[in-house]
Amino acid sequence: MDHKILIKKYPNRRLYNTDTSGYITIKDVAGLIKSGHRVEVRDVTNGEDVTALVLTQIIMEKAKNNQGLLPVSLLHLVIQFGENLLHEFFDKYLEKTMESYLVYRKTMDDQVNAYLDMGMDFSSLAEKTMKDMESMNLFSETFKRYSGKK
Repeated sequence: MDHKILIKKYPNRRLYNTDTSGYITIKDVAGLIKSGHRVEVRDVTNGEDVTALVLTQIIMEKAKNNQGLLPVSLLHLVIQFGENLLHEFFDKYLEKTMESYLVYRKTMDDQVNAYLDMGMDFSSLAEKTMKDMESMNLFSETFKRYSGKK
């Protein structure tokens, strides 16, 4: 989505959604992002963009609940090589890699669904074939009876 939702962060750590004119929680921000929205979080006192801080807080909460959202080896690399090298990697490559993966995954899901849909068509075709075979078997049995062949 091109539309960013502006969220104001107050000194008391409250978050205010300017689109809905109401206070929201950090979980609500995560929900907005999961539903496809982009958010921008601004500190109300100085206008500073604190989006990265709030999004990192969301990831940290998830890591706390899931006991390890990111692999420990990756966390070691982040600490070891500092922000310069990893910032470039995350900024240039990780986002593109994730986007490519999501496109690939959707393509594969679509293809599997197409095969399943064809499978359903094959099932109805097989059912029709079985009925036709029953008719042929009935015809064959009838022919055998009248022709005297067993």
